[in-house]
Amino acid sequence: MASTQSRIGQQALAVLDVALRVPCIFIIDAIFNSYYDPGAGWAGAAGRVLVRVTGVLVSSVVLLLSQKALFKFYTLFFAVLLGTAAVLVNTYVTTQADFYGAYYKAALGFRLLPRNGPTLWLGVAAVQLLFAVGYVFLLDLRSLFAALVVLDVMIPLWGIAAELPADARQLVAAFSALVLGLNTAACLVARLRWFYYSCRYVFLLVRHMYRIYGLQLLLEDTWKRIRFPDVLRVFWLTRVTAQALILVYVVRAVRRESGDATGGAADGGADAQGFLLSWDVLWDVASNLIISGCDSTLTVLGMSAVISSVAHYLGLSILAFIGSTEEEDKRLGFVAPVLFFILALQTGLSSLDPEERLVRLSRNMCLLLTAILHFIHGMTDPVLMSLSASHVSSVRRHVPVLLVSAALFLLPVALSYALWHHYALNTWLFAVTAFCVELCLKVLVSLTVYGLFMVDGFSNVLWEKLDDYVYYVRSTGNIIEFLFGVIMFGNGAYTMMFESGSKIRACMMCLHAYFNIYLQAKNGWKTFINRRTAVKKINSLPEVRGDQLGRIEDVCAICYQEFATSARITPCHHYFHALCLRKWLYIQDTCPMCHQRVYVEDEGRNRDAFSNNNRGYAPPPRDAQAPVREHHRRGSADGEPPIDEAVGGAPAVGGAPAAGGAGEQDNELLEDNDSIEYDEDEWGTQNGGTPVEEDYINDDTDATDD
Repeated sequence: MASTQSRIGQQALAVLDVALRVPCIFIIDAIFNSYYDPGAGWAGAAGRVLVRVTGVLVSSVVLLLSQKALFKFYTLFFAVLLGTAAVLVNTYVTTQADFYGAYYKAALGFRLLPRNGPTLWLGVAAVQLLFAVGYVFLLDLRSLFAALVVLDVMIPLWGIAAELPADARQLVAAFSALVLGLNTAACLVARLRWFYYSCRYVFLLVRHMYRIYGLQLLLEDTWKRIRFPDVLRVFWLTRVTAQALILVYVVRAVRRESGDATGGAADGGADAQGFLLSWDVLWDVASNLIISGCDSTLTVLGMSAVISSVAHYLGLSILAFIGSTEEEDKRLGFVAPVLFFILALQTGLSSLDPEERLVRLSRNMCLLLTAILHFIHGMTDPVLMSLSASHVSSVRRHVPVLLVSAALFLLPVALSYALWHHYALNTWLFAVTAFCVELCLKVLVSLTVYGLFMVDGFSNVLWEKLDDYVYYVRSTGNIIEFLFGVIMFGNGAYTMMFESGSKIRACMMCLHAYFNIYLQAKNGWKTFINRRTAVKKINSLPEVRGDQLGRIEDVCAICYQEFATSARITPCHHYFHALCLRKWLYIQDTCPMCHQRVYVEDEGRNRDAFSNNNRGYAPPPRDAQAPVREHHRRGSADGEPPIDEAVGGAPAVGGAPAAGGAGEQDNELLEDNDSIEYDEDEWGTQNGGTPVEEDYINDDTDATDD
């Protein structure tokens, strides 16, 4: 119970912390969007610039305050606000208010104050008493000073009750305001020491974090500490909601004044009183809200924060639906707003005219939608490969992933059809269509590989060509994707030169050329060279077929499966499936059993000091021991160099007696082991003084670097 209350208290403080930082964003946004009159003269311009800079600086400082300092600042701020409100009320009631006049009405026509004079006086006195008590409580004044402040606030009302002359009442109100102002100034001056030490503490803390952790971690810590995404999100939603209420009220007022009280009754969208609006009016209101929701950099950031929240929960929903637990797939809430903000900067969204801004925003949202669909495909593809490669037989595990994959194929087709049906061909439509076609191609490649692995799962015979087929399918998809990247680079270059060139677009094109063209071509070529080298090494090894397989009486030391059709023999006389050995050679060029080189140019080197899988043992120059080592197998799901990470010799299934003069003790020691581990002196000098251990380390390091 205590922990629940503590958690609720922390959440309440977090909500209050965000709410208190939002006004700073409103002030900064209002300053940046304020109208500038160039004909005001240099003095007026200088004063206006000074006010703007001061407002932005103060708002930024308040925005970055710690939670404790923020609460204390707002405590003083509200105390000053209450004191100012009390002074204004006293000034108004002593100079303007007529306690025996007509009703007081607000803008909406509601009667706010009663007509009876004493009742009105009592109401104003109650309000002033609340202001005074709140002022005293927020400034934490002592009892004597608190009583004097309350008395000072109430004195002008007592002058009205005593029916003093107008000049005397105004003099009493001025004296009350002066006393209250002096008390407020004294309280603020007394807290200047706290303000100084708070600013110094923040400065020292920021300097320390910058020196120790660097600028990036400092910015990340500040971003999280002030909950900036939540602040932007609340700012944007509050702004749009306020504008929506104002627009709806104005539309209703205009329609009421024009006599069209039925609104859109002809369309079935409004009742007789006109409280509901027609669809055309609602569309106009929504369009104006969207246009005003991205009219500045801060509003674009706020819209990005809203998109981040929507994308985050969409990604979590899809992950839960397909049954994935990968942490890296939860980054959709980060990728989507970044892409949206980059597109907004690239197209100059906030600086466009309203109508053009709405069109550009719609196009950016289409591009963002295709990017989100690409990311979702990246979330579903590993799940598809995992289910198919591990031969999961549960239909309930396969159906959600297949449904998402089908949706990823159909949505781009529907989007492309709708856009081509309503718009003429241009660079934007070409880009969206290219992204949609690329996504459909990726989905087809994933489903094809999924089908290959499922067929292999239902087969009882080892499919040695499976890795080749997977590689062919993946390579075809990667080549077409690379071509699409080149085409999109050309489309972007045409747009930059003839339509809307900008520095941000040029930077994005450079990033696209590096990541989506250069690195993709480099990685594809590297994979091709690795496969070709592995195939060359495999083809150089002798192959065992037919009756000779029956005399092996052993299994592949990598996959632990029997030799059904053929086996490859390494120079150290160990037997493996060609497919398994090729996967191993993607990683390093040594035998999985004894770490001897599998492929060397000089075939005349003596390797008879090693054993085969099951044919016995030829003793090395000194006695050796063979420890039992385990092999782990992890299949390749995408045709890339797989991850069979066996790092030593594997235990043989059927050990044979040792040959060549070894003792009985050696036979017992090596009966269940295939691999040899030399003594420290022998290991580095076997085979004519060749440092095998050093070669193995170097090969393994090279493979890791690659």
